[in-house]
Amino acid sequence: MTMSSPEPIALPNPPNDGITSLQYIDTNNSSSNQLLASTSWDGALRLHDTSAKTHIATHVMECGPLLSMTSPSSSSKVFTGGSDGSIRQFDIATSTASLIGMHGANNGSSSSSSNDDTNKKVACSALSAIHDSSSSLIASAGWDAKFHLWDVRCSNNNNKHQPVITLDLPGKAFGMDTSLDGSKVVVATSGRKNCFIDVRSSSLLAVSDNNNNNTQDKENNSQQQPPIANMILQRDSSLKYQTRCIKFFPNTQGIAIGSIEGRVAIEYLTDIGITNPDNKKKYAFKCHRVNDTIYPVNDIAFHPTHGTFATGGADGTVVTWDGNSKKKLASLAKLPTSIACLAFNRDGSELAMASSYTFEEGERDHPREEIYVREVLESEVKPKVVAK
Repeated sequence: MTMSSPEPIALPNPPNDGITSLQYIDTNNSSSNQLLASTSWDGALRLHDTSAKTHIATHVMECGPLLSMTSPSSSSKVFTGGSDGSIRQFDIATSTASLIGMHGANNGSSSSSSNDDTNKKVACSALSAIHDSSSSLIASAGWDAKFHLWDVRCSNNNNKHQPVITLDLPGKAFGMDTSLDGSKVVVATSGRKNCFIDVRSSSLLAVSDNNNNNTQDKENNSQQQPPIANMILQRDSSLKYQTRCIKFFPNTQGIAIGSIEGRVAIEYLTDIGITNPDNKKKYAFKCHRVNDTIYPVNDIAFHPTHGTFATGGADGTVVTWDGNSKKKLASLAKLPTSIACLAFNRDGSELAMASSYTFEEGERDHPREEIYVREVLESEVKPKVVAK
C-alpha cells in the first residue's frame, strides 16, 4: 500500500513582506519544541514552534529589511544581516538584541553615509556560523564586496563592533555557506565567481596543538589566538547565469549551486585539496521549468542524514534529488508562489518552506507570504540504490 504524501501546514502570523531566510534553532535543550526562525523584508525576526504550530515571538531588529540569518548549533542566539549593513544578535532566552558589527563602517571599506544609495551598497546579504566547538565565530559577506569574520565574544571588550578578519571579494555577495567541519567558507558573488576561504578558528587550532599543556593553559591559549582566514581559490561557476544559492555537501567534498536559469550544478573540490574518492565529475541539470518557462532556483537544502537535497524554485515547487545517482527523488509540494527558502530540521523529518514571491516576473499582484512545514517521508529523501 502506498503511503499518501503529507500535506504542508501553514504557520500562523507569517511575515508581512518577502521572506529571506529560514533556520531551525538547535538550542540543545530537552524541550520537545522545534523552534523555527525566519527573517523578511519587513525587518522582523520571527520565531515559531513547529511542533505546536504556534507563533512565539516577533522582534523588529531596527535595521531595515533583513536579508540574511544564521544561528550556531546548540545556541539560543540568532544573528541577522540588515540592509543597513548591520550584523545583530538576538538572544532568545532574554528577548534582547545587540549590535555585533557593520559592513562599510570602519572596517577597511569606504566610509559610511546616511543616504539610501550607500546603505544599499553595504547591505549584509549573507551570514553563516562557523561550525566549531566555540560557536563564537560568525562570517558575513555583503554588497560592499567584503567578507568579515566576527568573534562574538569580543562584544564586551575594546574590539567591540570590529571584525577579526576582513577579506576583499570580487563582487557583491549573493550567497554563502560553511562546511560542517568549520574549516571552509564558500561565497558566491556577482560576476559568477565562487570564492573559497580557509578558516582556522582558535578552537580548531587548539585541537591541533600537540603540546602537553594542561587543560586550563590550552583554554587560555585558545582565547588568545586569533582566527586565521585566507582566500584559497576564486573560480567561475560552471553555470552561465547569476547564482542564487550555494551549499556545501555535508561531507564537504563538493558544492551545489542554484542559478536564475533553472539549473543546479554539482562541483567537486579537489583543486582546494579535498578528496574525491570516486573521482566524480562535475555536472549540471535542469529543474524548475514549466513548458518553455524557466524559473530561478532560489534555495538548496541538504538532508542532514542522507546527504540528498531539496531545491525550491520560483515555480512554487519543492523537489528532492539524489546528487550521487543523478536522480530526482520526489516532488514535495506545489505552493501558491515562489519558494524563497528552505530548511530541514535537525533529524530531517520535517521541512520548512517559505512561499514568498521573489519578483522574477517584476512588480505584480501575488499571494501573501506564508511559511509552511511538512513531514518528510524516508522514501522522499533516501538515496537511490544504483545497480552495478
